[in-house]
Amino acid sequence: MNNSIVLMKALLLSASRVNAYRHTTDAKKRKKITGGIIGTVVIYVMIMAYSVSLCIGFGKYGIIDAAPVMYAIIVSALGFILTLFRTNGYLFNFREYDMLMALPFKSSAVAACKFLYMYIKCLPWYLSISIAMLAGYGYFAKPCFLTYPVWIALSFVLPIIPMLISAFIGFLIARVSAGFRKTNIVQTVLTFIFVIFCFSSRFIIEDLFKNDKIEETLSTISDATSNAANYYLPAGWFAGAIIGQSLTDMLLLLGVSVILFAALFAIVGKSYRNINSALKSHAASKRYRMSGQKKKSVVNAVAFKEFKRMTGSTAYMVNGAMGEILAFLLGVVTLIIGFDKIVATVTNNAPFDPAILQPAIPFIVYFFIGMVATTVCSPSLEGKNYWIMQSLPIEKETIYKGKMLFNMYLTVPFMAFSTVCMCVSAKVSAVNTLLYLILGLALCAFSTSWGCVCGIKHIRLDWENEIEVIKQGAGVMIYLLPNMFANMGVCVLAVFLGTRLDHRITALAFIFIAVILSAISYRRVMKLSKTR
Repeated sequence: MNNSIVLMKALLLSASRVNAYRHTTDAKKRKKITGGIIGTVVIYVMIMAYSVSLCIGFGKYGIIDAAPVMYAIIVSALGFILTLFRTNGYLFNFREYDMLMALPFKSSAVAACKFLYMYIKCLPWYLSISIAMLAGYGYFAKPCFLTYPVWIALSFVLPIIPMLISAFIGFLIARVSAGFRKTNIVQTVLTFIFVIFCFSSRFIIEDLFKNDKIEETLSTISDATSNAANYYLPAGWFAGAIIGQSLTDMLLLLGVSVILFAALFAIVGKSYRNINSALKSHAASKRYRMSGQKKKSVVNAVAFKEFKRMTGSTAYMVNGAMGEILAFLLGVVTLIIGFDKIVATVTNNAPFDPAILQPAIPFIVYFFIGMVATTVCSPSLEGKNYWIMQSLPIEKETIYKGKMLFNMYLTVPFMAFSTVCMCVSAKVSAVNTLLYLILGLALCAFSTSWGCVCGIKHIRLDWENEIEVIKQGAGVMIYLLPNMFANMGVCVLAVFLGTRLDHRITALAFIFIAVILSAISYRRVMKLSKTR
């Protein structure tokens, strides 16, 4: 037990920004850490504001008793998703594996500590929702005083079960892929398949439950949450402990979490070394022959290096290419089902002409394509090998040009395919389709260059786990949230302008703006590359 505490403490201190701030003497690094903490706090405040507004809505409509179940569902879903995307990198295939396994710890203990480390890193997300929804629930429901400590205490336990389920799925994916020679590729494909299934499950469930009886059951939000609590037992236990003050429900939630935790890592510990060894090893082809080497430009060589870096990391591949895969699926689904039918489904058959949404097609595609640019995290992924890049007889501008070129190679084909599919399905004219393709190209260029600005400005080379820069890096947050919300606003603006102006004029105006922003961001990258 003491060894596990020591290991957990070492893992937390190695990634703590507060600890780095206390011991660093570099003023620039201190400013970056301060900026990252402030940005994180802003995100937590936004999450809390949303959670409070949700409770206000429940309170206004007189269904505040549904708030505990809704909180349990939100936190469970968040815990499941965050763990799914972080299992590879935190629990498996992490960089410090050789060092940790050389220490006198059992494999199951190392796996359990890595899981708890992942849990603690995600805990602020859960607690920000918990405190906000507790405040809203307390204001409207006026519960007894005991409700507050019980809610807070169970908030630490509630995410564990969905995280354990997600970690077990990640374990199964890693276990299956470890039996193949191309382990990283197989693991990435299996993760993609599971994530896409999760995205599509909403429509599958909606199709299965289309009957009068279910519609009556789900006629109100309160009934819907109660129904969810019956199927997802931890949500029902949490609601029972909060609303009914049930000691049995409290003990069930705590006891099942402990039992599942012990059982999972007893199973994982038996094959933990084998899985990690397989994921970290690389097979050599028996049929390899030395042949003439092709001459490539330096920029293309850097782009190819970035491609190999992505295909060698499941976390990087899933994070960097998920948007492109979803854009591809969007194009295929739109072509098969029809643009009009999809619009009717999303808007619940609202009485308006779907043609007014045509100017928003490039921005709908960009919502997926521009989800995360590889240039945001690729500078930081150089890590402790950054000195090798600096020692090469290559200008830094050329290196960053190669990184940006790779992101263009990745995004443009998927953008073009999805845009053409949507335009064909929506019966967009050939001229407008061409303009939308040009606009999509300009948006890809902006995403690439602006992502590189964020990546260079907030470069982090002292990471211990690549997830810390792929998922949790300051550059990723600064790029992702403003880009996502701004794109939503621009999408609405494009529809509005499309009702007032000719669609070609609207597209040309947005092309001009996107090109200007791309040029400004590109020049900024070139300027930053000389100082970093």
